[in-house]
Amino acid sequence: MRYRKILHIDLDAFFCSVEELLNPDLKGVVFAVGGSPDSRGVVSTCSYAARKLGIHSAMPMKTALLKVPGLKIVYGHYKKYQFYSEQVMEILCDTTPLVEQISIDEAFLDVTDMPQKGAAIAAALQKRIRDETALPCSIGIASNKLVAKIATNIAKSSYHGDQTPRAILEVPAGKEAEFLAPLPIKELWGIGKKGVPQFIKMGYTTIGDLAKTPDGILEKQIGQFASTLKKRAAGMDDRPVGNEEDIKSISNETTFGKDIDDEVEIERTLRQLSEKVAYRLRQQGLSGKTIRLKIRWPDFETHTRQLSFPQPTNHDTVIYQSILRLLHEIWKPGMKVRLLGVAVATLTTTLQQLSILDTRYQKEDQLLQAMDDIKKRFGKKMIKRGWDVQDDPE
Repeated sequence: MRYRKILHIDLDAFFCSVEELLNPDLKGVVFAVGGSPDSRGVVSTCSYAARKLGIHSAMPMKTALLKVPGLKIVYGHYKKYQFYSEQVMEILCDTTPLVEQISIDEAFLDVTDMPQKGAAIAAALQKRIRDETALPCSIGIASNKLVAKIATNIAKSSYHGDQTPRAILEVPAGKEAEFLAPLPIKELWGIGKKGVPQFIKMGYTTIGDLAKTPDGILEKQIGQFASTLKKRAAGMDDRPVGNEEDIKSISNETTFGKDIDDEVEIERTLRQLSEKVAYRLRQQGLSGKTIRLKIRWPDFETHTRQLSFPQPTNHDTVIYQSILRLLHEIWKPGMKVRLLGVAVATLTTTLQQLSILDTRYQKEDQLLQAMDDIKKRFGKKMIKRGWDVQDDPE
């Protein structure tokens, strides 16, 4: 049996690591990136020195200050975070075309076809990211995405130092269930924070407890989701990495270092996300009929809105205008936003049907093709639309 080699890359305390690059005096300091304690702000992330004192992400900043009065608050530089994220993702894409970015600081890689062992690839990649961006990262290695992600989590949570973990943990192929069995039930995908106490009450304190429970008993307790959880508890996951023709949607999202309510900034971010999604669609020869907006409030409550078209699209402007329409269905001036996401679903292979294209659509198609060609030849930053020039990071 041929096992896959999947890497999960997680940039260590990403926002804090970038802030330390911008201000080296922060190294070793007890600090947190997040919102103001006077406006119900929360901790987005914090330095490992702060974590040793009990500070953690999503903690109200006011609570964090009461817990650690000397905690330094940094309000964050999101454009810089995005800039460094893009640098890392370019390194990953240079390693293999099978890359799936899942957040601003995380991604999966399928390196099955590379001859080196998984641990050797991970070590070299970790060093390259450090050498070229000065950012630390941790890497989990396994035969599938589920176990690789959990491996990263365990590697990082086992670290108790003041700096960053820079950990690498490999789960040998065939040992997935053995690795997962002793882990606390909270580590299993699909069991949220609210669900953990309920599973513990039913007697499932470890992933192994769930894995060895007869199917019939588990199904009576939690319903149809039982079979899915049993597979996960056994370390089974056959989802592909980076093969976007096989996934249901293509998306990009942004988590802000500081909650924002500025309409101009919100719309500018959504335009940039729309352009990235559209570019990825075109590179894969795909179009989609469903446009989806994801928005998260400061209290972590998340909503989605979507609309569908009779004809699929991969045009920046069509996606962006649709996203703006969805935005103003749910967002009102003054409302603070923590996260924004843009997705296109109901994907099909792009077929240019001239009979249904008007002249303006054809011109836009030709313009996008020309821009994409320049980006591929000379880099994504070599050409921009006029409205993007003012958005360049300093």
